[in-house]
Amino acid sequence: MSDLETLNPILPRHFRDVLGAFATGVVVVTTNGSGGRPVGLTINSFNSVSLDPPLILWSLALKAPSLPAFQASNVFNINILAEHQEALGRRFATPAENKFADVDHAPGLNGAPVLADTAAHMECRVYARYPGGDHEIYVGEVTALQDRGHAPLVYHRGGFRRLHGG
Repeated sequence: MSDLETLNPILPRHFRDVLGAFATGVVVVTTNGSGGRPVGLTINSFNSVSLDPPLILWSLALKAPSLPAFQASNVFNINILAEHQEALGRRFATPAENKFADVDHAPGLNGAPVLADTAAHMECRVYARYPGGDHEIYVGEVTALQDRGHAPLVYHRGGFRRLHGG
């Protein structure tokens, strides 16, 4: 433990680098914005919360252009990207206006976009929202879900990765 760093304050860049040691799945969270326009962004701040009721959570930066759309909506969808969808992960990580152009998607049962051919997806209604520093934390109650059986896309140390069997 002699290498333990106790910085005061903890530097954001160093904090982010250390968090990068934790491999995560890659999710595109989607909803509908004004006029029914589809809105989505890539996140890796996703995890399960509860089995009964089925709850998940994710967080959204307060400076994200899509924040108003998510704040105005009571539903969203979690699209867990498959390993062949790195280009989608990159596309939805940008602040581009029309991220859905030429992207195969359809409305889910809750009306929010579901991306085609993902590893899995979950349709959610907002269960709670909480402040979380420079982010807003969303807790969603899962109302429908599908596992398509594809291997997931993974994010680790600042890059997209694929799982290798072994």
